[in-house]
Amino acid sequence: MTSLQFPAFLLLVGLCLAGCEDACYKDGLCEKQDTSSSVYKRYLLYDVNPGEGFNLRRDVYMRVAVAVARLRGWTLVLPPWGPLYHWQATNGEYETGIPWARFFDVASLNRYVPVMEFDDFVKESGARVDAVLHLQNYAEGWRDGHFDEKWHVRPCLSQARFSRSGDVFSAQMWSHVTLQAANYSCVSIQGTSSTLAEMCAAQPHRSILVDRAETVLHHHYGGRQFWSARRSMRFARHLVEEAAALRRDLLASEDEEDGTRYTDDWRDMKVKAGSARGGPYLAVHLRRRDFVSGRPRSVPSLETAARAISATLRELGLETVYLATDAPDREVGRLRELLEPFRLVRPPRRRDLLAGEEAIIDQIVCSHARHFIGSYESTFSFRIQEEREILGFSAESTFNRLCGDREGASCEQPTRWRIVYA
Repeated sequence: MTSLQFPAFLLLVGLCLAGCEDACYKDGLCEKQDTSSSVYKRYLLYDVNPGEGFNLRRDVYMRVAVAVARLRGWTLVLPPWGPLYHWQATNGEYETGIPWARFFDVASLNRYVPVMEFDDFVKESGARVDAVLHLQNYAEGWRDGHFDEKWHVRPCLSQARFSRSGDVFSAQMWSHVTLQAANYSCVSIQGTSSTLAEMCAAQPHRSILVDRAETVLHHHYGGRQFWSARRSMRFARHLVEEAAALRRDLLASEDEEDGTRYTDDWRDMKVKAGSARGGPYLAVHLRRRDFVSGRPRSVPSLETAARAISATLRELGLETVYLATDAPDREVGRLRELLEPFRLVRPPRRRDLLAGEEAIIDQIVCSHARHFIGSYESTFSFRIQEEREILGFSAESTFNRLCGDREGASCEQPTRWRIVYA
């Protein structure tokens, strides 16, 4: 290399270090990057519609994580949990500002993409981002019924969450912190995780908050990257241990005998469908509350649910049903009466656990049952079905739901989204 060529070479290297870090597509994905040095770090924060529940938010996380997997040098910042409609403490107050480590194994998440808790981001960079991108649909909708993946900066279609004071935009986020931003834009987007990755790669900013991230669709629902992201979402160790103790003490269920043991690393776990046996109990997720009025055709009465549960218990030769439900105590008591002589297990609420922790314990216990019956179009049931796929249960023991009174006993059952491995 001549002396004249060398400065040009250094310039090219510098330009690449500054702008080439996002162009790392390899079969649609980047190799795992070392983001330990802040020189290479860029941060993607996200939030969703405040009305969305825990299990839909878990699904949105997967969409965003798959986008980050297509980028180099980015760290996904995990938004604190709460307040959520279903999460009230035993004193009636809503739970807010909860870190992911209370519910998930953050080290396991990091084996798919680099992640960090929001509080750690604040310690490192302060409670501010370079830009907020508020996602929205296109005002004109689809054209000619054709879905094109695209995004454009457009005028805002709704009132902004962030207020402006001089050159700074700010908003209270997750009910416990005021987040500031130097820039704010509304982006009309029609696309998937790939579109989100493309949009992020095009930004000059070091830190971005993507608001209303549920607007983005899955790149390939049920595909390899979907399942890699989902498999990485291992639950927090203390919740796994609580669920194991409950299964052992109340349901005579243990992993060794049930064939439901996890590997230490999700990447090493690839089981054969039908290999899991499960504990000697039926698990049922019976959704009530807003579902009773919102989906009257598909939600069974307690009497109809009891008949279906009793019939399944007799068919399987089991005597015990574990009930996961948001029903009030009086309805649980009535269902227990209707199910006699079968045994219904529904532990009372605990003051030492968050409502979200109790919900996860419910899901773990349901995912280890010999047979599972869920509720129509419930994301809580969907997440249990996914976990049972990861554990290796048969489709016949997993993809089932209770039928509403108006549907009859032969209603359409859930779609079978079978696990695939990368």
